[in-house]
Amino acid sequence: MSQEKAKIYTAEFRVSAVKLANESDKPISQTAKDVGVNENSLHTWANKYSRPVEQDKTVRTDEHLYEELKRLNKEIAHLIEDAIC
Repeated sequence: MSQEKAKIYTAEFRVSAVKLANESDKPISQTAKDVGVNENSLHTWANKYSRPVEQDKTVRTDEHLYEELKRLNKEIAHLIEDAIC
């Protein structure tokens, strides 16, 4: 019994196959047959290469809001103290 060696496809080929599948009106199974790959492989590639890429990886912090809250709390405490005295 001989085992068939798995085919290795370049990233460029995978991307172009996914692009073709996404832009085609044909079912993905037909597109897979047309380009000569396994349907499951094309589905896997589509999931991998069709994900939206995050453009901005900066993390938004609310540090400025925390600082403003601290400032306002101090101001409130000061105003209460002034009103009591």
